[in-house]
Amino acid sequence: MHATSAISIQKVSKDFRLPHDKQSSVKSTLVSLFRSHSRLEHQHALHDISFDIKPGEFFGIVGRNGSGKSTLLKILAGIYQPSKGSVSVNGKLVPFIELGVGFNPELTGRENVFLNGALLGFSPKEVQNMYHDIVAFAELERFMDQKLKNYSSGMQVRLAFSVAIMAEADILLIDEVLAVGDADFQRKCFDYFKSLKKHKKTVVFVSHDMSAVREYCDRAILINESRLVAEGSADEIAEQYTRLFVEEEPGEDNHTLDQKRWGDGAITVEKVQLPKKVFNESDETISLSMSIKAHKDLDNPIAGFSVKDAADNLLFGTNTKIKKHKLGAIKKGERRTITWSFPNILADGRHFVNATVEYEDGITVCDWLTEAASFNVHKTERTAYHITPPIDVTITDK
Repeated sequence: MHATSAISIQKVSKDFRLPHDKQSSVKSTLVSLFRSHSRLEHQHALHDISFDIKPGEFFGIVGRNGSGKSTLLKILAGIYQPSKGSVSVNGKLVPFIELGVGFNPELTGRENVFLNGALLGFSPKEVQNMYHDIVAFAELERFMDQKLKNYSSGMQVRLAFSVAIMAEADILLIDEVLAVGDADFQRKCFDYFKSLKKHKKTVVFVSHDMSAVREYCDRAILINESRLVAEGSADEIAEQYTRLFVEEEPGEDNHTLDQKRWGDGAITVEKVQLPKKVFNESDETISLSMSIKAHKDLDNPIAGFSVKDAADNLLFGTNTKIKKHKLGAIKKGERRTITWSFPNILADGRHFVNATVEYEDGITVCDWLTEAASFNVHKTERTAYHITPPIDVTITDK
């Protein structure tokens, strides 16, 4: 363990053995214990994970469901032992996972506070001294003499969270506890996080909320498919986590596009393509190609496109007539491909392309295809607006 580390994880792996032999009796269960060829599936929950957390650091662990992050947190808490590797912890650690373990549903809320406090190492007098603060934080004053089995699951977690935060710990493990309670209670939780940062507590924070990761975490890691795939600043890791979902979204999957079309069919849009599914900040230009096919002879049809965002807001569009480009005469069976390019000033998110072909100077629609294709724009600069043009800022003392 590094001398300056609060937690050191070195080459940690965790495997689970899942038996597939069916036991229907005590006898078959005993026999299976002595079988050398029992059917076992080995699940690799974590593979060769290494990182260090410094004292006073707010450290994030992010990853998709099933990636292994909760298994990692339970190894840090001592609930699981690693199959390989080592875990070193320097200081008293309190896990905010499995909140409410030890609660008795037949006891009242008040009795469970004293029970849970004892499990955390507090004496009855210490719990009594902090009882008012616990109940006030949980906002459960009216319910403390009711049995816990009459509480909602959210109320139980709020009570458990309120007890747990009273523990004097050097290191806290927090696993997605902010999903409980109303907006006011969640605001209290965030204020508590701010106080942890202010007092330089070491916090390991697992969350799917990238805005919380960006706001609170100093550094973070990304776990994907049981492996540590990235480590860096909170902004960098939040961006890479978001990209996991963006890049797997199909750009031209008809199952995810709400395609509708109308027109007389004289010319049809065969396909709309983009060179890739995701455009990042480094992509200065976005281009798309539109392939059309004539089903009758037409003179100088007009092809166009428009772009809308995921909220169905129409952002911009144009056509060959506006751009003063002519397609000329097209005979039945012939094809044309029109390529459009525009600066990448779109805001972060998914966007859709509508494609049109008209003739008779735009009076008659040959084909109008909504959501002919989709693409994603990924940007770290996020605003409430639909576009993000380059904007310079100058500040003077005058």
